[in-house]
Amino acid sequence: MEHIPEEYQDLLKDESRVFMYLATLMTSGDQPQVTPVWFNYDGEYILINSVRGRVKDANMRANRQVACLLVDPNNPYRFMQIMGTVEEITEEGAVEHIKDLALKYRGKREYDTTGQTRVIYKIRPRRVFAQG
Repeated sequence: MEHIPEEYQDLLKDESRVFMYLATLMTSGDQPQVTPVWFNYDGEYILINSVRGRVKDANMRANRQVACLLVDPNNPYRFMQIMGTVEEITEEGAVEHIKDLALKYRGKREYDTTGQTRVIYKIRPRRVFAQG
């Protein structure tokens, strides 16, 4: 695992409310796909949350290699790119996790999960490039 530079760790903190742009490879293997996502960081893994069956879910199940981009909302020329591996995909705790992310991004620990099977993806950073 590559170290995340200290001077860019603020982009990973909940207080920053930075969106992450997640790049995956389509299951066909010939096209990339990028999605803005909510995330948090536990000091080891980047954690994202989605619904089983969505495009990014299928993509990460088929190919565990991903790239993430975090851009400083106050300076778009300051950013961090993280290439990593999805090391775990689990439904355990996923409903609570999406509520935690709703608190981070919306200010309320409320999120309607009716009819959804929520999933957590644990991404281990492998390579980090930071600039700005």
